[in-house]
Amino acid sequence: MKREEAGKPPLTRKPHSRNRSHGVVLPAAVTWVYLLLLEFVKQIAIQRYVPSSTYSLAQRQFEAAKASHDLNTIASILLHHPYHIDSLTTLAEYFKFSGELQMSADATSKSLYALECAWHPLFNPLQATCKLQYKHETNQQLFTTLFSHMKNMDRRGCHRSALEICKLLVSLDSDDPMGALFCIDYFALRAEEYKWLETFSEEYNSDNSMWLYPNFSYSLAICRFYLEREEKEKEKEQDKDKSSSSDLMKQALMLHPLVLKKLVGKVPLKEQVWTKITNHAFFGMDQSGSESLDHLINIYVERSYIIWRLPELHNFLKDTALSVIEKMEISRSEAKDWECVRKEAFASDKNEYSHLMVSDFSDSTPTIPPENLQNFMIDPRLVDMHNNNNNVNVVGDNQENIPGLGPGPARAPREVANRNALAVLFESMLPWIDYGTREDDDVQDDED
Repeated sequence: MKREEAGKPPLTRKPHSRNRSHGVVLPAAVTWVYLLLLEFVKQIAIQRYVPSSTYSLAQRQFEAAKASHDLNTIASILLHHPYHIDSLTTLAEYFKFSGELQMSADATSKSLYALECAWHPLFNPLQATCKLQYKHETNQQLFTTLFSHMKNMDRRGCHRSALEICKLLVSLDSDDPMGALFCIDYFALRAEEYKWLETFSEEYNSDNSMWLYPNFSYSLAICRFYLEREEKEKEKEQDKDKSSSSDLMKQALMLHPLVLKKLVGKVPLKEQVWTKITNHAFFGMDQSGSESLDHLINIYVERSYIIWRLPELHNFLKDTALSVIEKMEISRSEAKDWECVRKEAFASDKNEYSHLMVSDFSDSTPTIPPENLQNFMIDPRLVDMHNNNNNVNVVGDNQENIPGLGPGPARAPREVANRNALAVLFESMLPWIDYGTREDDDVQDDED
């Protein structure tokens, strides 16, 4: 057995020997994907997922099933390849749109497990020494799976776990293809990591420009608001090098006044004083003048509006907005200065963030009618257009209407009662699903 040259990473070993998480007793299956180390750039390991030949065959079967909109074939693929990632991702999306959120999360977890098992020995997510570039198509599965898992953690109330996953997404590719930077502040606030968020905004990319984004502009004011409360409670001297929360909120309102009007409508804030505030010329605009900025504002409001339901925060916002209006009555010179900053920061005529869907940052769970689930193999993002026109929940359809179950109502075990019938039918084809034994079957066996 040849020894590896000192100082050089193992680039040519067999796929299963690359996997960091292969077992001593049970080696990794050859049907999995694996990570290939491409190069070192400034001590950063650039890596890419590579499918095995068996996995590539399953992928071709998946593409054929996708082209024919055949969910049965997807289930068949999973019978022979339980960790085929695209099939698991499709399964997760199917269950999500049918209202089976736990099953969707389980499929996402299995997909993430398969991707994690492929990690190279040099890949350590706890250190910022590894990169996976999104431009490589095979790497994109990890990004989308991590993003879905992050949302699942948030839905369960595990905000700190969601924050750590978001940090990983930010570190994998500096281009931030999933828009993790536009929700990392939300998870930090929910996890009460105020000091960390301040430090991150100052040190990320070493250019101290994060505060220009609408989400960071407002979230940093919230951070400082709660840190000031902590310092006051502990009778600590406030950090004089930091701007006050009031100053930061004024800065956010002057830089991104459109956010306030959208928050008032989304939260919603119904006090009479908000009518006065939003009717003021400075806060009454409907567009910022930049498509990119408008899109980021919509993402921020959709992702973070729930935070502003806290009484202390909407009072903080209200008091600061009123003080800004008073300032506008005296002089508008400062507002014009901030307008120049805004135009310089978001100068592009086109939407540079059009690849980010606002719905991806929403807590709302999209659903589509059962008849559309039969032809589910479409881009899930297209469902947004349907939901805007007809938001229908799919719950508890009668199983007698589904081909293949025979005449009359099917006898459902307790575990699947009152669930979407199509989802249960597809779920029953999966190799890891076990509904247990039905009591009425046991009784019939005894009678026989």
